[in-house]
Amino acid sequence: MKNLTLLTLVTCASVVAVSCSQSSKKNRFDGSAGEVKLMTLDPGHFHAALVQKNMYAQVDPDVYVFAPEGEDVQMHLDRIENYNTRQENPTSWNEIVYTGPDFYEKMIAEKPGNVLVLAGNNGKKTDYIKGAVEAGINVLADKPMAIDAANFKKLEEAFDIAQKNGVLLYDIMTERYEVTNALQRELANIPELFGELQKGTPEDPAITKESVHHFFKYVSGLPLTRPEWYFDVNQQGEAIVDVTTHLVDLVQLAVVGENPIDVASQIELTGAKRWTTSIPLDQYQLVSGKQTYPDFLAKDIVNDTLKVYANGEINYKLNGVNTRVVVLWNFMAPEGAGDTHYSIMKGSNADVIIRQGAEQGYKPMLYVAKKSGVSDEEFEKVLKESIAKLADKYSGLEIARVGEEWQVMIPEKYYVGHEAHFGQVTEKYLQYLIDGKLPDWEVANMKAKYYTTTKALEMAKAADAAK
Repeated sequence: MKNLTLLTLVTCASVVAVSCSQSSKKNRFDGSAGEVKLMTLDPGHFHAALVQKNMYAQVDPDVYVFAPEGEDVQMHLDRIENYNTRQENPTSWNEIVYTGPDFYEKMIAEKPGNVLVLAGNNGKKTDYIKGAVEAGINVLADKPMAIDAANFKKLEEAFDIAQKNGVLLYDIMTERYEVTNALQRELANIPELFGELQKGTPEDPAITKESVHHFFKYVSGLPLTRPEWYFDVNQQGEAIVDVTTHLVDLVQLAVVGENPIDVASQIELTGAKRWTTSIPLDQYQLVSGKQTYPDFLAKDIVNDTLKVYANGEINYKLNGVNTRVVVLWNFMAPEGAGDTHYSIMKGSNADVIIRQGAEQGYKPMLYVAKKSGVSDEEFEKVLKESIAKLADKYSGLEIARVGEEWQVMIPEKYYVGHEAHFGQVTEKYLQYLIDGKLPDWEVANMKAKYYTTTKALEMAKAADAAK
């Protein structure tokens, strides 16, 4: 990897050449090899590296990194180096690094790339996004793109600026590509099987999605070290605006599909709450590599224990459908376990359920439960016919009776893992670059998603204040 200084990163002549080239091309792409030139800004989250876990023909192997000097950027570079030197299918990225104090201004002024990858401090991310699209740079950003109402307003402005400047702003929604999530939507879209999506009530919602995560985990086979700012909700964001982004995105796809959401007429929040996870000093030391809490976390320490608002619940109606999304963060998963996901969609004929608990070996599995009014034999026949309809997209699916339900048996080849989904999202984004635009529903529904999460945070804080 190259470490280039302020004076040698890009010469004045090359700045002019790059600027003229980008101006004449106007950010248009045709799929040519190496036409996409990545930049990475302040990569404090491991998701920034996961975008580069594989190579892409359309993406140049030279990647320009702009970041403050310190542990965050070094951990990012170490992950890329790990991909470059692994035994199986090694990558060949060449990281061209600038770590001066003016790293952000340097990136904006010189723009050696045409696509910016953002995954890091979420308190800064919205400003980074807005500045990039103002400078005519395409942005592929990790979630969340906004962690509070003020940043949501900036994000809305950023989308308008991106459209005006002809650049694409897109967030990395990996969970769309997880096979049980995808198949749950597919089955719910077969009326003969599922019937109609129920409306439910706030107490008994038609859709529930619950996600359990852990501060200590392994990524690419190595223990993950979390940066200290990750534990500060002013920098990382609370759980109710962070991981819930994925869950709200899945709900939107389930309820409206690829159709734009009108926030004013289709979203109604009915309740929200938040609570903390306790992280004593010995656990903090394990996951951060630091011996003491930093001063900026003093506000969150009670009786020598860090209290992080890492749990949240949102109850809302989308297009009249009552929904509940819940995110929980524990410190460490049980032996042999990992992050888990539970989801149910309730139809008039059947419910489609994802479970990922001990009974499933902590692997997501898909189940279908029939409602009364039809015999088991009739229902199983419809289920088999429904599975057959998906054969072109998902070959090898089978069903097996499990108690009162049927399990959809999914071939192992479709369980590619969370890390592989970053490549799938990137491939989708690269195609959007070739298309020259994002679908209208994608833009509208990103706005709807961050409206929902940031409004829920306001509601949860108000509820706490009223206690």
